[in-house]
Amino acid sequence: MNADLILWRHAEAEDLADNEESGGSDLSRRLTAKGEKQAARMSAWLERQLPEDARIWSSPAVRTEQTVLALRRKYRLSDALRPEAGPDELLQLVQWPQLRHPTLIVGHQPTLGRVVARLLGLAESECSIKKGALWWLHQRERNGISQTVILTVQSPEFL
Repeated sequence: MNADLILWRHAEAEDLADNEESGGSDLSRRLTAKGEKQAARMSAWLERQLPEDARIWSSPAVRTEQTVLALRRKYRLSDALRPEAGPDELLQLVQWPQLRHPTLIVGHQPTLGRVVARLLGLAESECSIKKGALWWLHQRERNGISQTVILTVQSPEFL
């Protein structure tokens, strides 16, 4: 079975310290002006690439929801994608590798980097995803062996 998993880290957000000073929490941090531009740039690219039947999930954090809103498609929120979630929660949510539809996840570091590292056979500390960037992974079977293939890595600064 072939399956695509697209992991998109939220765009640049305000610092936690600045948000806490105004009475907010980590979950209520908003995108910066730069972050809004990053989300718009990546969304424009994704709109051309993402299949119509793609399933879209977002963390309930404000910054991830603002990032996914730039795409202007239906999405669902899940606590399995919250900032402190682990790779197992994300993979279970999307039922990797038995995906039936391409799936886009808008989430956080270090969870996204840990998922990429696990799927590529790296140590979980070896992969970090830049703010606003995405990794598009493809699961396939060759000669009875399951393989994860990197289709693309995109950063909003290069689009």
